[in-house]
Amino acid sequence: MLDHYRMYAAYNAWANGTLYEAVSALDDNAYRRNLGAFFGSLHRTLNHLLAADRIWLKRFTGTGEAPTTLDAVLCKDVADLWAARQAEDARIVAYIDRLDEEQIARDITYTPLTNPTLITHPLGHALTHLFNHQTHHRGQCHGMLTAVGGPSLTLDLIYFVRTEGSSFLRATS
Repeated sequence: MLDHYRMYAAYNAWANGTLYEAVSALDDNAYRRNLGAFFGSLHRTLNHLLAADRIWLKRFTGTGEAPTTLDAVLCKDVADLWAARQAEDARIVAYIDRLDEEQIARDITYTPLTNPTLITHPLGHALTHLFNHQTHHRGQCHGMLTAVGGPSLTLDLIYFVRTEGSSFLRATS
């Protein structure tokens, strides 16, 4: 499983870079327009992804800043958000690189923000959620991006594997 999580971490950083490149080209009105997604706009959805990743990494590592709400706006503009996103993606990659199979199988216990009761399950389940959650909201962002006239992006994992990910996959095999 470790190689899968390493692939997901590399893919996640690549897909975020692809998305942010397109989003950074938008005018501010398009970037902030409420398009009816769960968090409304690209700005708020991208902030949510950063907030959620910080919350999960704080649970995993015990370190780092973590907001207390899922709708926290951590950065006021796309440039600052992109810089914070890159730092968080590097942090995710570094964290995954330090794991071993035994750690992935161990239980973690935490308290969700939305339902403050103790939850316990294997770390691997939470890691899978972390990457799936990113994919889910990046899909929403892609829909919003095209709705405001931005480009349609190829963000599929298999595209990453066939292109930029091919050297990564050979290195970990």
